[in-house]
Amino acid sequence: MFGGLTELTEPPGTDFGEQMINAVAAQSLRHLFTRSESIEVLVRCFPSFKLLQGMIDSFQMQGRGLVIRRDFLVEKMSFQTDAVAVDGRALLGGSLRLRQPTQATAEVVLTESAINQAFKAELVTRRLTNLTLPELDPLAGGQPVSFQDVSLALLPHNQVKIQAKVDLPGHPGVPISLRATLGVERRRRIVFQNPQFCAEEVPTDQQSLAGELTRVFGQILNTMVDLDRFDLDGIELRINRLETRANQLVFSGFAQIRHFPGSK
Repeated sequence: MFGGLTELTEPPGTDFGEQMINAVAAQSLRHLFTRSESIEVLVRCFPSFKLLQGMIDSFQMQGRGLVIRRDFLVEKMSFQTDAVAVDGRALLGGSLRLRQPTQATAEVVLTESAINQAFKAELVTRRLTNLTLPELDPLAGGQPVSFQDVSLALLPHNQVKIQAKVDLPGHPGVPISLRATLGVERRRRIVFQNPQFCAEEVPTDQQSLAGELTRVFGQILNTMVDLDRFDLDGIELRINRLETRANQLVFSGFAQIRHFPGSK
């Protein structure tokens, strides 16, 4: 289930109490993901007697190659808290239990290739195929419509280019293409702002049809990428900003940590 589990290199002076918390925290976090390349955990508490009071100075996690819900690959994920209050008795029993929810700064990095792979996941394809769309009734006659072969390219300045093919009755495999600017709505939903139909990417005789299909496709995309659909046990991610960097999409924000996995 879990490809690899490591801990951040312990600097001189790390005592047994901190090492124990690191091990317990790593054991808890491994349950968040289907698999991973590595997870590194570093917990700090000084002086160490504060552990007896259930106080931790900071908690840091860094993960690479994390797979969420079997199909969604995250290149990197990290979060770091300030002071945290934990249940000391639970810790001695091998469980990391928060005495109250806490927030952490967070960063998530996705690659262009991983995003394109996600478009093939069942959770995504079932939202793009065999759709009955009233706005397309004049074209589809009430019959199902499917968007397939979706590919996305990350562009500078938070822009993306998305291409796909659309199957509707009497018009199989209609190519569509659009450019849009990525944005964030209510800190949890990724939206495709100001979508523009790229007519030059479509044969002339299909441009009128493709333009209408592209408009509808943009509306569908804006309902799909909601972080609440990728819930991590006890950890809720929220986005403050996003940025395209070469072939990566970087999210920064915060994590609301209600509990660690398996420690309710």
